[in-house]
Amino acid sequence: MDSRPDGTIDAPAGPFAAFGQEDPCGFARPGKTTTLRRLAAVVVAHPDDETLWCGGYILTHPEFLWRIVTLCRAADPDRAPRFRRVLQRLGADGEMADLDDGPDQAPLPMEQVQETTARLLGGTSYDLILTHGPNGEYTRHRRHAECCQTVVELWRAGGIDTKRLWLFAYEDGDRAYLPRVRADADRRDVLTDDVWLEKRRLITDLYGFGPDSWEAQTTPREEGFWCFDSAPAAVQRASPRGQP
Repeated sequence: MDSRPDGTIDAPAGPFAAFGQEDPCGFARPGKTTTLRRLAAVVVAHPDDETLWCGGYILTHPEFLWRIVTLCRAADPDRAPRFRRVLQRLGADGEMADLDDGPDQAPLPMEQVQETTARLLGGTSYDLILTHGPNGEYTRHRRHAECCQTVVELWRAGGIDTKRLWLFAYEDGDRAYLPRVRADADRRDVLTDDVWLEKRRLITDLYGFGPDSWEAQTTPREEGFWCFDSAPAAVQRASPRGQP
């Protein structure tokens, strides 16, 4: 990136630069002159969720300083070191917590999830936070939904500070097919072949999932998000009444 005497920089070109259009969720098109790198965070339940559901966006937006945090699996002897290698590949900062992720998926106390999330985000002011959708991305993982509800509620209550919040927008037709972008997503990004292949390599080579695994087969070529610049709009979407 080239710096100017006034402190501005040319942000690296992202996917919208090629199409000559504005980002539909409100950020300036990559390639325009911007100020110093902005801060973005990804809050997910598990290591690999950041890659599956928004890995393409992370890879194509190095103009952000990324922080990626997970609510679960810090003590997992396999997934934790793999997550650290993925962070290194993405050039991101990150941290893992170790909330219960047992197979019974017993509900977690909301206060515990909120305290953990706020600690992981460290009181920083972000330009963008990305997290799970209200119902998760497939049928069904309780931790994904809890993560979404927690982030939305923290934003509403002032417990986290971000200019914009994006929720992953995927569904699987109640297990009828692999997760795909929802028809009502605010933003849809179709990844180029090279970006999608790098994203898939993170899943297979770094996370170690086999080529025939659900994770490798799922890895979306298209990423989708609901985009919010106000907490009340996000609360409405995340509420049971806001779900179709």
